Amino acid sequence: QVQLVESGGGLVQAGGSLRLSCAASGPTFSSLTMAWFRQAPGKGREFVAGITWSFGTTEYADSVKGRFTISRDKSKNTLYLQMNSLNPEDTGVYYCAATLRRVLTNLPSDYDYWGQGTQVTVSS
Repeated sequence: QVQLVESGGGLVQAGGSLRLSCAASGPTFSSLTMAWFRQAPGKGREFVAGITWSFGTTEYADSVKGRFTISRDKSKNTLYLQMNSLNPEDTGVYYCAATLRRVLTNLPSDYDYWGQGTQVTVSS
């Protein structure tokens, strides 16, 4: 059983930055793929970025390319999402997710484990 705990959300002005963290615990992570999703009020859960734990292969949603960076620290079993040049459309609850699939996938239904979410609010 993989457990995920997010932190780092908050309120920021447009143009600002935040870094989200996701502390992971449980079985070995070498076979995991991890990702960040977000959900705005009244909308579905949207893929933001993903990374394979072993090789560090990354994938981003078009809406965040060039602004967000996903990374992981193997020594700390922690996933990060550095978010720069934030705009109000980035507002939502951000979730960390993990799957035992070895390939990156942007479908929420492919992920087996989820954190509780952390709120990000960007004011204009």
